[in-house]
Amino acid sequence: MRTGAWRNRWMDWLEARRGLVPPDKRLSPEAVTALYIHFFFQFGASMSGVFLTLYLWRLTESLWINGMYNVINYAAAPFAFALGGLIIKRKDRMVTYRIGIALTALFYLAVVIAQERVVDYYVLFALFAGAAGAFYWAGYLTLMYDVSTEQNRIRFLAINTIVFTLGGLIGPALAGAIIARNDGLQGYTIVFGIAFVMFLLATLGSLRIRSQESHHKAYYLRLVGLLMKRSPDWGRSLFAFTAMGLFQGIMLFLPNILLFQIVGREDLVGYLGVVYASLSIATGMFISRYGSEAKERRFVLVAAAGFVAGTLFIMWKMSLATVVAFMVLYSICAPLQGNTLTSYYYRMIGTLPLKGQLRVESVIMRETFLNAGRVISIIALIVLVRYGGSGLLPWVLAVASVLQLSLVWLLSRGETSVSGGRPSRSKPALGRKAASR
Repeated sequence: MRTGAWRNRWMDWLEARRGLVPPDKRLSPEAVTALYIHFFFQFGASMSGVFLTLYLWRLTESLWINGMYNVINYAAAPFAFALGGLIIKRKDRMVTYRIGIALTALFYLAVVIAQERVVDYYVLFALFAGAAGAFYWAGYLTLMYDVSTEQNRIRFLAINTIVFTLGGLIGPALAGAIIARNDGLQGYTIVFGIAFVMFLLATLGSLRIRSQESHHKAYYLRLVGLLMKRSPDWGRSLFAFTAMGLFQGIMLFLPNILLFQIVGREDLVGYLGVVYASLSIATGMFISRYGSEAKERRFVLVAAAGFVAGTLFIMWKMSLATVVAFMVLYSICAPLQGNTLTSYYYRMIGTLPLKGQLRVESVIMRETFLNAGRVISIIALIVLVRYGGSGLLPWVLAVASVLQLSLVWLLSRGETSVSGGRPSRSKPALGRKAASR
């Protein structure tokens, strides 16, 4: 009891001035625990993930290998998501969640063991990483829905961004310092070893969240095509994630390579990551204070405009100043876009038939469409650059950023049914078909 009270007081302080937070918007103890675990996971992931890209680059200096590693990773993820969703339905979301953390720990242990031979087996490592990440996010995205409510979800997602980014702030700086102080590739091995320990801590922390076996074990994944046809607003929200993935896929690996090519030092890449993470934390704090359903379209429009403005710097000139300016705008706008779209989508899940029983299937489809966008953009990038030269790189970024403006339309079309709370026209039809199984 005393531990729980301390944890609640800490989160009240983190949310800033408890008296200004209405009781229905405060977070439950399980929500707080989920945020702790996510911090440890992101701390390890940010230490290792950023520098795994640079590790592959140092070993190969090949944009093609780095790009294909990510393509294979994201292409394999939907299949692992489907399997993870089946485990959630048959067992519990914590089983999938813990498997994801454990697999991620084993992945980086394998990197430590393989060292330079990672390049020889980069296809297998990409498949391993895709499966580990899919299990983790299938469990965590479902858990996020379960531990938050319609009243506090926007605040929970904003604080989640702060915690996630705080781990991303500390990890790269520490990893960069470690790599800079060790010769050759030894620093990378130390970083991956520390990440392995952080994932073990996250696994132990997950034991503090109670298992919650599902009473609705039917898996409706094969009915999502019918659901998209009968609920067009939900279908458009999925395509919004594809549009977001078109830009996000490139941004998950390219900026660090560009910065490393310009500055030539891993520690400087890590320290710049601290600046970017600080800006994302500030954006998360802003959303937690001022975010609301009424501002969703405005936030998405501002984010898209920021992406477009950032790519103009890259198109003008490729230098340290322009790349940093581009990343500053991206770090501010990415959480604004991501939080808004995720909050919107979680509300959309509540309007689907069977009232919450489709949340697992919805999470899987969200990631499938998101990863489809990532794969398309990365393939376009590496193919165009390989055959057209690096001068096409800014144009690929520009096209992907302009496409983010489509989110304003994709969200606005579903505004009435979600915000207004009226049920989907398709609800009776799909409900009868699903219930008859």
